[in-house]
Amino acid sequence: MAIESGKLRHRLSLQRNHPTQDSTGDLIDDWREYGKAWAAIEPLSARDLISAQAGQSKVVARIVIRHRTGILSTDRIVHGSAVYKIEGLL
Repeated sequence: MAIESGKLRHRLSLQRNHPTQDSTGDLIDDWREYGKAWAAIEPLSARDLISAQAGQSKVVARIVIRHRTGILSTDRIVHGSAVYKIEGLL
């Protein structure tokens, strides 16, 4: 499936958590950027949203980027002030 370059108009940050310990021994999330990518961000259609909620998921958007190795489902995506948890990779 080819991706039209015109649809990849959103610049986002790929981040990975590197937890650190504070002075009390508690783990603190430390999200660090490991890459940037151009992406298409599509809000889900009503049918997709109903299907996602049936699986008890809170999926709100589909984000498409060009193939890139090394992305994990534990990473996150940041676009402006929006932070997206990765629910699945294809």
